[in-house]
Amino acid sequence: MEDINENIQYTCPMHSEIISNKADSCPKCGMDLVPMENEDADEKIYAVLVKKMTIATIFTLPIFLITMSDLFFGEGFLSFLPLAYLNYLQLILSLPVVFYACWMFFEKAYASLINKSLNMFTLIGMGTGVAFIFSVVALFFPELFPDDFKSESGNIHLYFEATTVILSLVLLGQLLEARAHSQTNGALKALLKLAPLEAILIKDGEDITILIDQIEVGNYLRVKPGAKIPVDGKITKGSSSIDEAMITGEPMPVDKSIGDNVSSGTINGTKSFEMIAKKVGAETLLSQIIQMVKEASRSKAPIQKLADTISRYFVPIVILSSVLTYIIWALFGPEPAYVYALVNAIAVLIIACPCALGLATPMSVMVGVGKGAQAGILIKNAQALQTMDKIDVLITDKTGTLTLGKPSVEKIFTLNNKDNTLILQKIASINNESEHPLAQALVNFAKEKNLVFLEVNDFETIVGQGVKAKIKDETILLGNITLMKSENIDISSALKEAVIKEQRLGKTLSYIAINSVALGFVSITDAIKTSSKAAISQLMAQGIEVIMMTGDNINTAKAVADELNIKNYQAQCLPEDKLNKIIELQKEGKIVAMTGDGINDSPALAQADVGIAMGTGTDVAIESSEITLIKGDLGGIVKARVLSHEVMKNIKQNLFFAFIYNILGLPVAAGLLYPFFGILLSPMIAATAMSLSSLSVILNSLRLKRISL
Repeated sequence: MEDINENIQYTCPMHSEIISNKADSCPKCGMDLVPMENEDADEKIYAVLVKKMTIATIFTLPIFLITMSDLFFGEGFLSFLPLAYLNYLQLILSLPVVFYACWMFFEKAYASLINKSLNMFTLIGMGTGVAFIFSVVALFFPELFPDDFKSESGNIHLYFEATTVILSLVLLGQLLEARAHSQTNGALKALLKLAPLEAILIKDGEDITILIDQIEVGNYLRVKPGAKIPVDGKITKGSSSIDEAMITGEPMPVDKSIGDNVSSGTINGTKSFEMIAKKVGAETLLSQIIQMVKEASRSKAPIQKLADTISRYFVPIVILSSVLTYIIWALFGPEPAYVYALVNAIAVLIIACPCALGLATPMSVMVGVGKGAQAGILIKNAQALQTMDKIDVLITDKTGTLTLGKPSVEKIFTLNNKDNTLILQKIASINNESEHPLAQALVNFAKEKNLVFLEVNDFETIVGQGVKAKIKDETILLGNITLMKSENIDISSALKEAVIKEQRLGKTLSYIAINSVALGFVSITDAIKTSSKAAISQLMAQGIEVIMMTGDNINTAKAVADELNIKNYQAQCLPEDKLNKIIELQKEGKIVAMTGDGINDSPALAQADVGIAMGTGTDVAIESSEITLIKGDLGGIVKARVLSHEVMKNIKQNLFFAFIYNILGLPVAAGLLYPFFGILLSPMIAATAMSLSSLSVILNSLRLKRISL
């Protein structure tokens, strides 16, 4: 196919490692390469195919009418034109079909032979090529053929109509495939249209309209009512309701105010607000969603390897079957034996074309990934989509996964009535250096009380334990019991008693120690997400074992687990504990999914068979995962399971259609039914059956658009 745009890169739907600057065919499987970036390019490819289909139809239809006219009108065209003239007319009419509209099929067949990678186009090229060359030679040099090829009148039957009709039907299949590919990318196109083109920059007190790609991190922007939010950032002035349906799938607007995050492509409500740009260009959530959908659509599910392996051996077997069909019919068939042999050999090549087999998996994956994106489920690759349907165990973090991840300080408790305000100022000052959600809760609590942050030195984060720093000559610690023990700090019985009482209420506590003396604790509450209990109940009902692993203390962990009916939980877990637990379960043969939202979850997310990140979490966690739940709740896992199940069922249906078609069609085309019922399959009918098999796969894949998540 001619280039559509030299600036576009193309890749193969089945072999994502194949990348080209031309709208060519895949050297491995022969399928048309599809555009990687430009959302309009597939429409242009479709337009080119429509043009070629129109030309093929215009010139094929007269050939078909000439050949078949005697079936409807007695002698047909022979009543006023000699047969020789009609044969030459068929040749002339076939030239635009063979050498323009469908020439790409012969190019692909030639490339498959050169690359020693036989595919569907090898069969099409050989079948129609043999029929066309036979017809041309028979037309100009009939004396070269034995009498067995000639009719009683001395004429040789030509196959221009078979050649052009078959090629036109194959072209129709390619046209339907291109249209289907365009439709499967509908979700991606909708996402691309969400990105605004312009933004309002606030500079020196004035509003300046700039292009979206001119925005820099740190710019202050104004978002007017009804406008799309240009980049990811935080509200600095004002408040509004934001329509986030494009990233969460939820129709209800979300109220946002100063300090809240907003995402590119979401739609502002009825109030104007000001924001600061935090992420721009390819770093925005919308850009990452678009890129993830593109990559997932091009990725290959493990089940595709089955189709690839079958196709690799299937084509040579078909060619051998065609040769054997010719030999058997030539030796044992009725007269004219050589004519029957040629027709049946061509029919075998055409009907066995594995077009449907090649489409079975990629079509379902593309539609499924797009459907997931519309529901706020971002799937990085097809393997995760397939594995999600098989998981046995789900390991989940607590904070930000089961809970809202928006902790707030409930109280500061100190022994001997110490000055809580001064202690808050000190611990908030050291936490101002940390990005941990619990640390930020303390910082926000101090800001609400208008406290001034003190100068901090020697700040240190101790993973899984807490933080340590110096303010003037004081060494300040804030963390869990493990940190206190590692620093040899004694906890008094009075403090222990107060801690246990608070933990049993489900609170998260951090001990406060200054100069090796435990003074008290900070009590932080993090509400459980309203969707967590129902989601866990549904997952358990599906036979999935749910394990909660948290860095929090045993009492808080138990309170949350009891609330959510989670029987298996572990507390005071370090990142390596989660990682080791996953490895242990995998050694037992379990398929493990891990869900989390923090940096400390990233090793476990990467090790799990399926890593699932909360879209509300850190970039590192999202990068380490294979599925991202934009809304950030476990209900998305239930939806992802439904999607995975439906996609895998759809793929298996497609493979069934493809296999049954070939298993039944091949012996019929070879003439197996002829001795018993006198039934033969013409090459044209074989081509029609081949196109219908591809159409059945395409239509079945598109059904995934209608599933309810």
